[in-house]
Amino acid sequence: MTALLPLLQLLRLASPGLPIGGFSYSQGLESALELGLVHDAASARQWLGDALQGPVCQFDAALLVQAIRMVAAADAQGLARLNQRYLASRDCREQQQETLQMGYSLRQLLAGLPEGQAMGWPVSLLDEDICLPVAWAMAAQVLGIAEREALTALLWSWLENQVMVLLKAMPMGQSAGQQLLSALLPLLASAVERAISLPAEQHSNFAPGLMWAAMRHETQYSRLFRS
Repeated sequence: MTALLPLLQLLRLASPGLPIGGFSYSQGLESALELGLVHDAASARQWLGDALQGPVCQFDAALLVQAIRMVAAADAQGLARLNQRYLASRDCREQQQETLQMGYSLRQLLAGLPEGQAMGWPVSLLDEDICLPVAWAMAAQVLGIAEREALTALLWSWLENQVMVLLKAMPMGQSAGQQLLSALLPLLASAVERAISLPAEQHSNFAPGLMWAAMRHETQYSRLFRS
């Protein structure tokens, strides 16, 4: 049973039932639908694949890897700098609110779990707003989840939520959603490995089309999601 515990904790962290509010955000995908940039399974696959191989892998995932290693090394100052860098990288208000709300919710969740009772947040972050990757790195340590698995869980959560946005807003049927996941899972696996080995000088969140869609969402009249 003990050998299964890390797997069970991993499933818990990656679950859509994790109460941190990810289901309420589309990360600009709702605007892409409104603008006609995403309108069918093929365009959805292109949009998500580009995001996954681009800023999601090369920045969000890559910084999570750094955060996990800093937590393991008790590098409080490095973690604080990474937290500020990630928050500064958010290109619009909704994106920043998203990571802050989800980071806060995950932090509160950990504080209320038996596993989190003995955890200590770095002094440099005690009174600071926390981005989701930093909170996720702390969760991985508290729950005993290894680096690669914790990274996979975050990317899976991102991809599953994006597909759920399509199911609700395009609309896309359940079977079509699963077919889309099948098409993108190899890219997710590749993104995990690339993020782990990506040199710091290659970290990049440059994705002007995605950022434009995310910014447009702030003034979109009819919407289901908060970003």
